[in-house]
Amino acid sequence: MHAALLICQSLLAICLTVAVGCGFVQAQSSKQDYEPQVGQEGKDVVWVPTPQALVDKMLDMAKVTPQDYVIDLGSGDGRTVITAAKRGARALGIEYNPDMVELSKRNAAKEGISDKAQFVKADIFESDFSQATVITMFLLPDINLRLRPRILNLKPGTRIVSNSFTMGDWAADETATITNGCTSWCTALFWLVPTKVEGAWQLPQGALTLKQDFQMVSGTLKSGANSTPITNGKLRGDRITFTAGGAQYTGRVSGNAMQGSVQSGGSNSQWSATRAGK
Repeated sequence: MHAALLICQSLLAICLTVAVGCGFVQAQSSKQDYEPQVGQEGKDVVWVPTPQALVDKMLDMAKVTPQDYVIDLGSGDGRTVITAAKRGARALGIEYNPDMVELSKRNAAKEGISDKAQFVKADIFESDFSQATVITMFLLPDINLRLRPRILNLKPGTRIVSNSFTMGDWAADETATITNGCTSWCTALFWLVPTKVEGAWQLPQGALTLKQDFQMVSGTLKSGANSTPITNGKLRGDRITFTAGGAQYTGRVSGNAMQGSVQSGGSNSQWSATRAGK
């Protein structure tokens, strides 16, 4: 009797062990078989994948090289990060959905680039992406606007590329729409983070007062009693160009100093300026 009871208990234990093991295997298999559905709900947006042709175009516009560190905000299934890593860049995907993160890691492993393509489960609004040289995203306009102040504080020259959606009144430096291999969500917008130049600057020959509206620059150049308006002012990262009194100024801004060349009447000369009070 006792022997029969012991046998039954042993069989029950074996069955329970097998059941638990099967459940674990099924759970693992379920995660391995995870397939995201277009339009599924996310934390801030529904998931819609960026067409691969546009991924390629976005990275082309950003001129991604092996020297870059690309961060994709809301990386989904990881295709942008993986594509950047295939170009030799270090790349990081920030994604809130843990299943998407694991899927991305598996996709990167299949491509053999897990050493360059990293993924983290995190909230983009609580993440540090200040070390990126390139930022890619496919987010809604209101989310872009929430991120915009942080993006504008990134290192001048940081390259930003968005699938389809704008940055409000911060006009894109470049826009491109593709037709080959893409039927929807086929427009890429590109920005260079501009350096900050607004304020008063001192030149050897006078004073330069600049007003900045993102990458657009206006103001006046004053020398003695003469005040000349600044026209065609533009910033591309840390580079500045403007026209004053028929002279074309080009230069580079480094903190509280800028210097470059000025072309006027067929002759070239050098110019420099320092931020007033510095």
